[in-house]
Amino acid sequence: MSDDENGRSAIRRRSGDVRMSALTTDLDLEIPVIAAPMAGGASTPALVAAASRAGGLGFLAAGYKTPQVLSDQIDAVRAEGVSFGVNVFAPNPVPVDVDAYRAYARAIQVEADRYGVTLADGDPVEDDDYFSDKIDLLLANPVPVVSFTFGFPAPGVVKALRAAGSLVILTVTSAAEALLAVDAGADLLVVQSSAAGGHSGTLTPLQVPAETPIAELIAQIRHRTSVPLLAAGGLATSADVAAALRAGAEAAVVGTVLLRTEESGASAPHKAALADTSRGKTVVTRAFTGRPARALRNEFIDRYDARAPIGYPAIHHLTNPMRKAAVAQSDPERMHLWAGTGYRHATEEPAGVVLSRLANL
Repeated sequence: MSDDENGRSAIRRRSGDVRMSALTTDLDLEIPVIAAPMAGGASTPALVAAASRAGGLGFLAAGYKTPQVLSDQIDAVRAEGVSFGVNVFAPNPVPVDVDAYRAYARAIQVEADRYGVTLADGDPVEDDDYFSDKIDLLLANPVPVVSFTFGFPAPGVVKALRAAGSLVILTVTSAAEALLAVDAGADLLVVQSSAAGGHSGTLTPLQVPAETPIAELIAQIRHRTSVPLLAAGGLATSADVAAALRAGAEAAVVGTVLLRTEESGASAPHKAALADTSRGKTVVTRAFTGRPARALRNEFIDRYDARAPIGYPAIHHLTNPMRKAAVAQSDPERMHLWAGTGYRHATEEPAGVVLSRLANL
């Protein structure tokens, strides 16, 4: 039996263990691949439903949405009759230095001027992305799975979600974080390596995440806890998925490889940049949001990464009008081009085709 066949057999055996260990909502995995939640528009209800219909599991991204928009999208996916999850940004604020914020705003205004946009250089916007309202929504209108990134919710929130029938997943980026997540009551852990596209889920955004390969990171955590693990970060081929399963993961969580699919809500210039053969390696930057995130290198990162202050969500809110204008003008050099290290494997196909290929079906 090949390594890939071993991996597929393992997920089918262990998926029952996931359900039993969680003692709550069934993941309903038929293939060992999960569509990652991608905030900012990529994770449309259509993408979520397609992932679940393919035998995996799709996630809505609650990040940057109002509670009403999230509620509408939950209803849209639920109408498809599939199992799915919702990912929420857990509050873990890193307040920005006000003077550094204002200096950065002045520095990058020249970029926003290209689109006639004036950036807010007054007081920084520090918010929690409607966290309490979103939790209230998920308690009143429970979904099968709720995951968190950037931090962990209070124990009472975890307990309430589980009582409502939701499986609770916490995102970790190290063995130390994994142990904290287990103590916080996680049913499963998403283990995210630094190869992942977009924001790192690290609990310590003041530091650049260590570049530990995902299989090694899974193995480290597998030795320390029996809580089921889901591998995320740079997984873009069936061989990547099989390696993660052999290391001890129950399934692979993929995002970047789905960004160019028919169901993806990623912007046209973002999709085009992912297909641009002249693009090089991805880089980790704080230039757009004040928090470590992996993206395709572009002019804005080259000019401002070293000058960008640490501070999320303040820097996110500062640059957001410029980034939206860049998208509208199809200018990839001043928008965030979130991408994991496996971005060249992203293709223009139906999401179900991509996920089935990753599962080697």
